[in-house]
Amino acid sequence: MRHLHESTPTFSDWEGVHDAVADAYFPHALRPRSEGCAARSELEVVDLSLVRVAHIRFGATVDISTDHAGAVAINLQLRGSMESVLGGTSVTTEPGQAAIFPADTPARLPAWTPDSDVLGLRVDEDYLAREAERVLARKGLALPRVVDLTGPEGRAWVAMARTTLRNARDCGGVLYRDPRVAESVSSMLVTGLLLAAVPEEAAASTRPRPVHRAVEAMEADPSRPWSPADLAEIAGCSVRRLQQAFREHVGTSPLAYLHDLRLDRVRVDLAAGAGPVTDVAMRWGLHHMGRFAADYRRRFGELPSQTAARAA
Repeated sequence: MRHLHESTPTFSDWEGVHDAVADAYFPHALRPRSEGCAARSELEVVDLSLVRVAHIRFGATVDISTDHAGAVAINLQLRGSMESVLGGTSVTTEPGQAAIFPADTPARLPAWTPDSDVLGLRVDEDYLAREAERVLARKGLALPRVVDLTGPEGRAWVAMARTTLRNARDCGGVLYRDPRVAESVSSMLVTGLLLAAVPEEAAASTRPRPVHRAVEAMEADPSRPWSPADLAEIAGCSVRRLQQAFREHVGTSPLAYLHDLRLDRVRVDLAAGAGPVTDVAMRWGLHHMGRFAADYRRRFGELPSQTAARAA
């Protein structure tokens, strides 16, 4: 895994530019549309596994087509402007705005000009969905097509993304090779993006007070043997009302949410090499090993032993 590409790589031709950007950000088709020098293109990327931060600039006007396979793209305009076409709809982003592209959906950027400087975030589709559920207590969140990041939350997120690149540049990417650091930075970037992209009133509307209280309690102490009655007492409502609110606004039951939260915590610990699989699972309140392994594989696409092996 390459955690940091050179900030000013040497490209001899457009094929080299295409291959480097495809490897670092997304597979795509690239076609130069104006005279320009491939060697003036710039690429920098921090690879955090489920999240990548990329800084991209081309040495000529290029036409890009891609379907953003398996991941969501957030293209923040740093300089210049950019037209993006998705599903027959065209939008233009200016500095401080970001275009958001859903995964596995054909998109085109017909004129990425040399003065168009972009900071991109590539987020695994399933990871973004899990983080949205964790942060906003909501499943199936649809992000807007364009996000204005000129407000306080947006500026904070932009600074965070820039700092991630700068830190990787300063240390040669060594810092982010630690799975614990990569996981923490990934979560911070995606959480910051969600808080900036979803207005507070919209976020609040997806989190009724009983749901918000229950989610806060579970996230503060996931290993506690919570019962429906415990959660309802904290939420200030009946068990039935809390279950209905969770199903309506989160898409699952409170205990199912708790189970997935525990699995998330287990994954972080296993990736950090924090102990044998059984010990880590029990630490987070998961005591049925057969069910645990099956549920872990369902959620993350691999067995817990495979996660632990990478950290060994």
